[in-house]
Amino acid sequence: MKYAKLGNSELNVSRICLGCMGFGNAATGQHSWTVDEAATREIVKHALELGVNFFDTAIAYQNGTSEEYLGRALKDFASRDKVTVATKFLPRSQQEIEAGVSGQEHIRRQLELSLKHLGMDYVDLYIYHMWDYQTPLRDILEGMNSLVQAGKVRYIGIANCYAYQLAKANALAEKEGWAKFISVQNHYNLLFREEEREMAKLCAEDNIAMTPYSALASGRLSRRPGETSKRLEEDSYARLKYDATAEADNKIILRVAELADRYGVTMTEISLAWLLTRVTAPVAGATKLHHIDGAVKATELQLSGEDLAYLEELYVPHKLVGVMAQNSRGADKSGQVWMKNAPKGMQ
Repeated sequence: MKYAKLGNSELNVSRICLGCMGFGNAATGQHSWTVDEAATREIVKHALELGVNFFDTAIAYQNGTSEEYLGRALKDFASRDKVTVATKFLPRSQQEIEAGVSGQEHIRRQLELSLKHLGMDYVDLYIYHMWDYQTPLRDILEGMNSLVQAGKVRYIGIANCYAYQLAKANALAEKEGWAKFISVQNHYNLLFREEEREMAKLCAEDNIAMTPYSALASGRLSRRPGETSKRLEEDSYARLKYDATAEADNKIILRVAELADRYGVTMTEISLAWLLTRVTAPVAGATKLHHIDGAVKATELQLSGEDLAYLEELYVPHKLVGVMAQNSRGADKSGQVWMKNAPKGMQ
């Protein structure tokens, strides 16, 4: 495993971040394809054995059970100071807004519940999961800074935002002397490269770590066209993100398969090796042990300049989808969707 500093922080993280959205009780959460606690423990233990020390979860994942499963596994298999744990908080719910709960109080409550789930006293990275258009930015940043000052959060990150929003937030934080965002977790992979327009340039200039999600396009970049899996069949949100561009995307996927055959490696290794040339640590989810193996092997694979150009050549611009499409209309409702399945105490 290779390691890198996470942006402007002292966190030394593995180049692969284990994404934990696939962990949790499927009976109480949003997704039917997640794995139970026994399987979670095996995957986390295997990842640790291979050198992974960076884990990403969220309070929204499977009604809080992703955090619970991860926390118990790490307690049994790792020393707390040897791993970097990231979790995320949601926007205020409509009920909270109507009840007059401030952004700062909301963030404090969310963190306390996440810490309870994880069984931890602090998190290394606390991520603003999606932009909250109904809460003043100052309220969000001051609330996150207070948690850093209290020692319950070491650093803060952001997800699902535009470059202008990240720049605006960090400028305000710098002006006020508050903690700044050291990382950004947006949608980025070989099939969706819109982050290269502005976000990648901002992050390079300001040393903000990119830790993109959907690194394998929900499995599409690890399988040849026509091959399927439970997640590919049942993940409706992933279909929303990729079905409309499947014809163009399949041409790129075939090139990934071609290079995988040429190098004698998996498609996962090719896809992640490309992404690792551009970001600090992609978030790679796993519901089977071999998912971790392929992700870790990708850190050792060196693609040539010709290979990189070959993979990139057929890309066509993609429309924003999912959370970011809602954000582009200036009134994000995605947080309210997540909240329908939120754990008790945060609705």
